Amino acid sequence: MIVKIRTKGMRLFLPVPVKFMGLAMRWMPERIMEDIRANIPEPYGGLITKGHILMVLEECLDVIKESKGLEVIHVETGDGTYLSVKL
Repeated sequence: MIVKIRTKGMRLFLPVPVKFMGLAMRWMPERIMEDIRANIPEPYGGLITKGHILMVLEECLDVIKESKGLEVIHVETGDGTYLSVKL
């Protein structure tokens, strides 16, 4: 997976091996998960946990590997900020 972030003052190119995505999820602070849950409607907010995300990631790992090169996120803002995530 490749993460690219460009702003006026910064350029970041971050290659992340697919095998390390689970490790990154385990290291993610609980505060980030709380922020994500805060933006999700109440009946579904409780379903967003590290355990559930890791389970889905493990089940979909083969599909993710097959979809190499697929751009999952592509965002460009008016001020020139660019974010791209490719598998």
